[in-house]
Amino acid sequence: MLRKLGRKVLIFDGGFGSELQRLGLPDTCPEDLNITHPDAVQQIHRSYACADFITTNTFGLNRKKYRGNYPIADVVRAAVANARAAGKTVMYDIGPTGALMQPLGPMSFDEAYETYSEVASLASDLADGFILETFTDLYELKAAVLAVREHTDKPVFATMTFDESGRTLTGSSPEIMVNTLEGLGVDALGVNCSLGPKALLPIVKRILACANVPVLVQPNRGLPKVINGKTVYDLPFEEFESCTEEFVKEGVAVIGGCCGTTPELIERLTRYRGTEIKRHTHRLTRVNSASRMVQISGVRICGERLNPTGKKALKEAILSEQYEYLVGEAVRQEDAGAEILDLNVGIPRIDEAAVMKKAVLQVQEYCSLPLQIDSSSVQALETGCRYYNGIPLINSVNGEDEVMDKIFPIAKKYGAVVVGLTLDRGGVPQTAEERVAIAKRIIARAKQYGIPKNRILIDTLTLAVSAQQKAAAETLKALRMVRALGVGTVLGVSNVSFGLPDRPLLNRTFLCAAMDAGLNMPIMNPLDAEMKNAVYAYRVLSGEDTDAKDYIEKLQTQGEQAPVQAAETSVTLTDAVIKGLRPAVPSIVRGELATREPMEIVNGVLLPALQKVGELFEAGKIFLPQLIASAETVKDAFGILSAKMEKNGEEKGVVVMATVRGDVHDIGKNICKVVMESYGYRVYDLGKDVSEEEVVGAWKKYKPDCIGLSALMTTTVSSMESTINALREAGCTTPVMVGGAVLTQQIADEIGADYYSKDALGCVSVMGRIMEGKKTV
Repeated sequence: MLRKLGRKVLIFDGGFGSELQRLGLPDTCPEDLNITHPDAVQQIHRSYACADFITTNTFGLNRKKYRGNYPIADVVRAAVANARAAGKTVMYDIGPTGALMQPLGPMSFDEAYETYSEVASLASDLADGFILETFTDLYELKAAVLAVREHTDKPVFATMTFDESGRTLTGSSPEIMVNTLEGLGVDALGVNCSLGPKALLPIVKRILACANVPVLVQPNRGLPKVINGKTVYDLPFEEFESCTEEFVKEGVAVIGGCCGTTPELIERLTRYRGTEIKRHTHRLTRVNSASRMVQISGVRICGERLNPTGKKALKEAILSEQYEYLVGEAVRQEDAGAEILDLNVGIPRIDEAAVMKKAVLQVQEYCSLPLQIDSSSVQALETGCRYYNGIPLINSVNGEDEVMDKIFPIAKKYGAVVVGLTLDRGGVPQTAEERVAIAKRIIARAKQYGIPKNRILIDTLTLAVSAQQKAAAETLKALRMVRALGVGTVLGVSNVSFGLPDRPLLNRTFLCAAMDAGLNMPIMNPLDAEMKNAVYAYRVLSGEDTDAKDYIEKLQTQGEQAPVQAAETSVTLTDAVIKGLRPAVPSIVRGELATREPMEIVNGVLLPALQKVGELFEAGKIFLPQLIASAETVKDAFGILSAKMEKNGEEKGVVVMATVRGDVHDIGKNICKVVMESYGYRVYDLGKDVSEEEVVGAWKKYKPDCIGLSALMTTTVSSMESTINALREAGCTTPVMVGGAVLTQQIADEIGADYYSKDALGCVSVMGRIMEGKKTV
């Protein structure tokens, strides 16, 4: 069956949890049912025998999430054996851990990798393939994909969930997901759960517009409702089928269902099986962070200031592992207009791979730009690529076979775009023709490793004209010749002026000549406004910047900015909050306290800055990681200021929060807690899988102004309703606020909640209304 993948439409199975509920099985750990009720599990699998792929009942089976009663290895074996009852291709199901990844939460990349490695190794010889589904964090999914691919040679499918904004929980777009997962070598990718089929269609079209591998779509059966205490999906089969027909016409390769879909519905979808798939491939040179994509066409600015060569302060920061200095330089370059950042930590007397790991983790926490991992150390390059949350560039390979054979496997494994230097053991060739010959060797050897031209950039090398005046002309000639080969180009621009006066003038002039010769990515100082403006102007003249919109906007925002910003600029407390620069907070707050009262700082700086962060989040200009970083920054500032404030016994408000009984997903609740605390509310967090009795007890103990309940699983909405009922029966009149992926305003009304919030800022808004109402009573 897998041989047909990508050529003919294939069918995946449908909802499993809703089928367990329909059969009236015990309200317990669903994975344990593989052992305690194998006949019922096999019955569900056989009911989906119309599908080509059967998914094991193992969605929550990992050491971080599983709360069952059996060894994980025993459950894995039983789950695969049960799925075999359908007689079809068995895909081992892996879901997210339910834990937040660092820096948002406590789980490190290595912890996630080890968690997924355990189940991948256990299922490797049992299942026919793996389906990694319902992921909301690209970084966690990367850890899972690497774990599976490093422990098995079986096919790997991967899908994520998106909200109405077209982003994942942590801010990744469909295009970013595609670029990252294709780079990691998955066999099929797509979207599941999330929304109903009609609402998913725009997201699916965006995925198809850039994907080269087969696309998998498994929508929910519309939005859920609560009827007689049970979660119900009642979207008519006809409407689901109509949307599926659109998916197939657009080129989706594998169709199936998620929450609320049934064997009867999947049976109806089998009429699309065998439909020939008509797709166009897309070969674009793209790199990305978790939330930002950069297509390297036209001219893109790569910031050069995270390279210690000639930078004493940066060298000292790297030696002393003062990563806040690197972060500061990264943020300054991002603010100045860089689109990609070169990251090089190569200095003597350090463990470069270890330092590269820490530098990547620190910079990507505070800066959204894609990174170029720059090192002569193979180990440092691989470490940087492994821990980077996205698809980076690698700087670099050259024309030596030994170097290419070490670097290209790394680029292939992690999907990186590779910079190829046109030099070899003989050094830098004098003529353009000799450099282009090396470029051709690099492109050919990359092809042998399965790396296409769109993942290669060629550096024709900039030499100092003070020593080799004719070299600049050869570099420009080589640029034109390389572009004719169908690959992109890169140059370190400022090398040209070494040893001559007025270097910025030479740099700008050479940059303009290079762009005209076909330069795609100048590595340059983005703090040099005249260099940067030359790029913006060239984009207008070349037709890349339609109607000069970007040019006008950028020059208007520069205002009276000095041509060259070489000096350090101080970070304000407002900057620190908006950028989430937690390490900068202590010194800034102490400086503010020298001239201002604590409450003046809170009301005049922190709250307005936090309001600005909220506006940026609502506008889709920043995403969850930045929101959380800003909230944590404000909490740090409050912690320092509170020690200076006089205690007056007043509190902004008290909230009790819990993920309800039977649900072990607490990411959303944890996010809401952090944000509400940053706004000054006291939050008592009861944790996850919290019983009705515990919630009632917390209400009696803490006397909160609001009780917040969270649920992710459709099967635990009933627990949320019973918790609300238990509170009311105990005489509780405190407002109850509910939220979670499966919740809607309609469901909140049906289960008796007082308020519904779709996200963390919504919780703050609800609490504001509650506390304002108390003032008027």
